[in-house]
Amino acid sequence: MQRPEAWPRPHPGDGAAGTQARIPAPPAQAGEPSGLRLQEPSLYTIKAVFILDNDGRRLLAKYYDDTFPSSKEQVIFEKNVFNKTSRTDSEIAFLGGMTIVYKSSMDLFLYVVGSSQENELILMSVLICLFESLSHILRRNVEKRWLLENLDGAFLVLDEIVDGGVILESDPQQVVQKVNFRVDDSGLVEQSVAQVSLLRLTLLLWSPTPGTNSSSSFGRSAEGGPGQLVLQSAKEQIKWSLLK
Repeated sequence: MQRPEAWPRPHPGDGAAGTQARIPAPPAQAGEPSGLRLQEPSLYTIKAVFILDNDGRRLLAKYYDDTFPSSKEQVIFEKNVFNKTSRTDSEIAFLGGMTIVYKSSMDLFLYVVGSSQENELILMSVLICLFESLSHILRRNVEKRWLLENLDGAFLVLDEIVDGGVILESDPQQVVQKVNFRVDDSGLVEQSVAQVSLLRLTLLLWSPTPGTNSSSSFGRSAEGGPGQLVLQSAKEQIKWSLLK
């Protein structure tokens, strides 16, 4: 009588689980949950950054994706975040499938929002950089009054830290240096415009009056008339603007 063929046995010590472990798992089909699969890393880590006052009203805000496409949805989200965080001492909150890190200062609340899978330490580094950079440009007065008076500088700071949801910089010193450079550059542009205006004024004063020759016109202005005084003042302004 022929003996039936024996079933393959697992390797000693592995057991049934060892046999199953050697079988590769089938790929997930379309529409099936991915289970514990890791998400692909992305540079777009920041969903929103906003600053509220102690009543929950928005002072500064930027959203970097379409999670909250309308201003009304953004305001509702900010109110919910404020109600959840304004009376707690924690620095991290989870709301609506998002991770939120925050910090309070005087009458301000600063928030950085990321996805639920985002690393809290990365979000916290953005928050700390934002706070310390604002503290520098506001001369350590991180409060509502000084923020509103320097709102343009605050937006410049935020743009140097995050752009389109991508973290550009997390070093406050580098952020402040770049912001100062942009402010100085805009000041040079304004100064150049002023110099061009003064030069045009000078050329206008030096040009001869229609119907008179240039020598007689210059002679009259050289006698100390009003035209000569205005011309001398314009020349002095040009000189000092060039020396700045």
